[in-house]
Amino acid sequence: MKIISYNVNGIRAALKKGFIAWLQQADPDVICIQETKAHKEQLDLSEFEEAGYPYHYWFSAQKKGYSSVAILCKKEPNHIEYGTGIETMDFEGRNLRVDYDTVSVMSMYLPSGTNDARLDFKLNYMAEIQEYLNQLKKEIPNLVICGDYNICHEEIDIHNPKMKGVSGFLPIERAWVGRFIESGFIDSFRYLNNDKQAFSWWSYRANARANNKGWRLDYAMVSEPLKSTISRAYILPEAKHSDHCPIVVELDV
Repeated sequence: MKIISYNVNGIRAALKKGFIAWLQQADPDVICIQETKAHKEQLDLSEFEEAGYPYHYWFSAQKKGYSSVAILCKKEPNHIEYGTGIETMDFEGRNLRVDYDTVSVMSMYLPSGTNDARLDFKLNYMAEIQEYLNQLKKEIPNLVICGDYNICHEEIDIHNPKMKGVSGFLPIERAWVGRFIESGFIDSFRYLNNDKQAFSWWSYRANARANNKGWRLDYAMVSEPLKSTISRAYILPEAKHSDHCPIVVELDV
């Protein structure tokens, strides 16, 4: 099972940059999309269906043009869970899950901490999603939590490890990722690429992408019971529909 996660920074903009042709070439079984910045009625959904993804699910923020997640699937899931039931998360459209027989896949868009108010919102979200997933794992042990976590975990995950005062690399944020992993998840990319430095996001400023001055903000976190199924995990920096790039995990399930 090939699962891709991609923060597209606006699905309508990505479509104009050749997203559909790329999707057909990448050929995932499931693709988790973050920051669609759209409601499904604003899209021509037949484009995704004709590309081989007849099962597509959209969970959008109340505010139009903001946040929002989606999942496109080749095969119909057994169940789709829109949101978490926690209002502080769900009004911004940040969590969507599809359940199959052997694995459940969530598209998650963790907030950024661009200012003090949003950092407080982010920290609250981090606490709430951890508790939510602690409970969910009791019901559904085989989970893959894909998405833009908006945090670099270790120094290898950022081009400049001295940026400890910037949200996304704050000690409190990095410690949370560590606890998240300790709660029963595997950072699939780091599990199979122990010493490899690779990034999934680059600022649009200062020619950062061309100079590969990036951050690894996107993860496919795989729950411990699925550890033996992780066969490949990699990043696709050549895909350029966004300031992020796609990440991939392949599971033998």
